[in-house]
Amino acid sequence: MANYSEYGKVSVLVVGAGPAGLSTAMQLKVLKPEIDICVIDKALDLGNHNLSGAVLEKEPLATLLDAAKPGWRDTDEAKLVLANVIDKDDIMFLPGPHGAIEIFPMIKMARGMGLGFGQMIHHGDYSVSISRLTKWLGGIARGMGIEVLTGFAADHVVFDGAAAVGVKLVDQGVNKEGHKQPNYVEGETIQARFTVLAEGCDGLVTERFVEKAGLKRESPQLFSLGVKELIKVTPEQYNKFTRGRVVHAMGYPIWTPVRGPGMFGGGIVYAGEQDHLAVGMIVGLDWKYHDFNTQDALVRFKEHKFVKQFIEGGTVVEAGAKMIPEGGWRAVPRDPQTQSIGKGNVMILGDSAGFVNMLKIKGLHNAIDSGIQAAKAVAASLDNPNAAAEKYTANVEQSNIAREMKLAQNFRQTVAKFGPLQGMPLSVLGSWLPKFHVEKDYEMMTTASYRLKPDMTFDKDTFTAVAATAHREEQPTHLKITDPAICLEKCLPVFNAPCVAFCPAGVYETIHGQPKPANPSNCLHCKTCQRKCPYDNIRWTAPEGGGGPRYKRM
Repeated sequence: MANYSEYGKVSVLVVGAGPAGLSTAMQLKVLKPEIDICVIDKALDLGNHNLSGAVLEKEPLATLLDAAKPGWRDTDEAKLVLANVIDKDDIMFLPGPHGAIEIFPMIKMARGMGLGFGQMIHHGDYSVSISRLTKWLGGIARGMGIEVLTGFAADHVVFDGAAAVGVKLVDQGVNKEGHKQPNYVEGETIQARFTVLAEGCDGLVTERFVEKAGLKRESPQLFSLGVKELIKVTPEQYNKFTRGRVVHAMGYPIWTPVRGPGMFGGGIVYAGEQDHLAVGMIVGLDWKYHDFNTQDALVRFKEHKFVKQFIEGGTVVEAGAKMIPEGGWRAVPRDPQTQSIGKGNVMILGDSAGFVNMLKIKGLHNAIDSGIQAAKAVAASLDNPNAAAEKYTANVEQSNIAREMKLAQNFRQTVAKFGPLQGMPLSVLGSWLPKFHVEKDYEMMTTASYRLKPDMTFDKDTFTAVAATAHREEQPTHLKITDPAICLEKCLPVFNAPCVAFCPAGVYETIHGQPKPANPSNCLHCKTCQRKCPYDNIRWTAPEGGGGPRYKRM
């Protein structure tokens, strides 16, 4: 990791070295080769904190790389990262633990009729490891002369009056009691003329900026939690599944004859690199069950007859968890006066803005496209940095991002309002539907129980181990319970501390009758706890740089 003082002042600072942030830097370097750009990320190495499905539409990536690295298609890296082109797209309904009904023909028919959910077709897209994609893009960016620095955890945007002047980094070398140790380093403020926030879903710096700058959302941001495993299978199983195949499944185990269609989401199976399959479960955080754990649902999904044939006897070699922003176009944070996505010289990109199209179940292409649009805005605003956010927003409004996000703008709210069984058919009406008021995810918790028998409790310790997550043990916990009395007097008696169940890394335990983040070093940085605690009583803050998961192929 480089010394802070080497990069105390830059023209453009990008917070987050994921596809959105790296795309900004690369496109801007094409447009303005002389400009100095610095990209920082809290992960130990490029791609370590990047996890997704991930299905990637080709066009934005091609647009970016055709300009940034001519001849990229013939490189070994491109052939590795983009090896899997989807040629078989299965969309299934699982009525129970054994049956599977192919509903892809219905989706194809919907596309022919111009209906919104007809977008859920992935033929010709790439099935990728976003960790590998990020590392590849980061290498290209560095080759272009862009400073890409890992292990730099940002805390908040710094203001001078009403103007954003840079970003404050997290202090390092503090012990659990908050005392400075001999290796203490105060987090420097990196000054920047332009700040690009591309941290991914529910970014800490982004959300603090949204509050400080007075940005507003027309509708609350909604989230889902995705848990994913990369499983090494036999060559026979892999060949039976086939390299160019993806499976999206609705129904069991989150819709059951016992509980009905109580939750939004489903399972996924993608082909990974040779002899590896990615298997995951994605569930909307507006679930009502106090004891629900997405990983328990993943266990049942893996035991389903259709899925089991491909993975039985396989070995989980990597695993992880991540939230997904699902609120759509109306949940994008904007300046109330200008309607800009950001404010002044600060722009918000990708998943930090919420550019995930839930009708497609995709956001990676929009993240890359938003980076391209941000770069164009910066290049056009060099003489007037405070115009950048408005120019960026105008670019987004004229791009494919806005076109497809507007088409999907009512989908997730309709499902939240009416439930999956009624909401998904109603969503066909798309833009004709009125705007529905929906509750925040944490407000949906009830005392209802979801546990099915026999209980198939998930092994969180093994899951965390294969995620290779690590933090310096002596640093203060970055997971803050705002008021411990609420946990003890309200949450525990009513909901039995649901954070213990839903945290995918086993961070939370009840010790001597008090729920607490007992294992903060296990944290996967998914931030589910601060969006699903039923009393909104948990806050995720940034740990020291370099901590967290170390994904390689997720």
